[in-house]
Amino acid sequence: MSDAPSIPATTRRARFAAWLCQDHRYVLLGTSAVAFVGMWFSSQPRPALSFLAHAFTVEVVMYYVLVAWLVLSAVGLVFKLTHWNTYSQVAPFVKPGARRALRLGSYVIWALAIVLFVDRAVMGFASAWTAAAASTGMPQDDMLTQILYMFQQGYATYLQGILTTIELAVFGTAIAFVLAMLLVFVRIQRIDRPDNDFVRFWKKVGVGFAKVYSTVVRGTPMLVQGVIIYYAGFGLFSGSGMSVTEINAVWSRFIAGLVVISLNSTAYMMEVLRGGIESVDKGQMEAARSLGLSQWQAMVKVVFPQGIRYAIPGLSNELVINIKDSSVLSVIGVFDLAFAASTIAGIYYKQLNAYLVIAVFYLIMTATASWLLGKLAKRLDAKTEPVLGVSNQMKAGGEK
Repeated sequence: MSDAPSIPATTRRARFAAWLCQDHRYVLLGTSAVAFVGMWFSSQPRPALSFLAHAFTVEVVMYYVLVAWLVLSAVGLVFKLTHWNTYSQVAPFVKPGARRALRLGSYVIWALAIVLFVDRAVMGFASAWTAAAASTGMPQDDMLTQILYMFQQGYATYLQGILTTIELAVFGTAIAFVLAMLLVFVRIQRIDRPDNDFVRFWKKVGVGFAKVYSTVVRGTPMLVQGVIIYYAGFGLFSGSGMSVTEINAVWSRFIAGLVVISLNSTAYMMEVLRGGIESVDKGQMEAARSLGLSQWQAMVKVVFPQGIRYAIPGLSNELVINIKDSSVLSVIGVFDLAFAASTIAGIYYKQLNAYLVIAVFYLIMTATASWLLGKLAKRLDAKTEPVLGVSNQMKAGGEK
């Protein structure tokens, strides 16, 4: 086995990227894809605010420059295929002057593609936004204009849905974390020699309750849980003689949704914490017990602080998951982002348009949460992992 120090992954990636950029063949082939994209943008209709609308000749020149690069790339590829073994000796592209020319040419191709992207995509969006703002009714000609018109008319509804979704996800995850810490201590209890019969009995009851709770909650959809919890709570208050108005003041749909998310996340976070605790070397517990600590003291002071570090990525996942899974609570009337979309869609009879808007919002929220949680995990020196999963993904300890 070699004693040479291993090269960090980041250094290896940097070296590979440098090699890739220096090789003229990859400059040709990689930039040819950019040229193709630029040609595609050039073939699209010019928007109203296009700054190339009155520069037809310039755009034609740009288009044929992109075509020329594609032709040059095809020639390079054919030359490589026909001179496979002697390419590095006979190819004209390997000369220093040709390499510099290709490098400069790739910069030109990127610049042209960016200009066409701005003219067609960015200015197209700006044109659609302006047209939607000036429209007095639902536009009939362009889907993007329709989407922007619906957003402009219903932005207050979307904003309320976004705020509700964030509140449900953040507060629900925080409450679930506290409950999960309590339940996980119950879940991992073991019979200890000093325990009397009373303590042994309650430990068995607690462990059994935690197992049943985890199985039931993780084995049923949140949508079904939401319907059961909301209407069960409503029936409970109704049976006490309260009126509908009084019940709504105490058991609102938002409160019911918060309870559903909290109880659902508790089961998953409990298993994540249990997996983190069980990842700690068993010798840590044995060493703590040998120093005279009780099972509870060893768990709180030694094992749990180490276990929670392993569980941080999984616990962070739950926030991102709750942002998305809160959408099912619209079935009980919680005014989240999904309910806002159904409201807007019901006004304009454009379901696809309304849900495309919230798809963008959900993506922004989950991406932002993932980035922030990644920063937190890095600061805490915890191993990060993707956090755009769903609530039935593997959480910890090989369980689902």
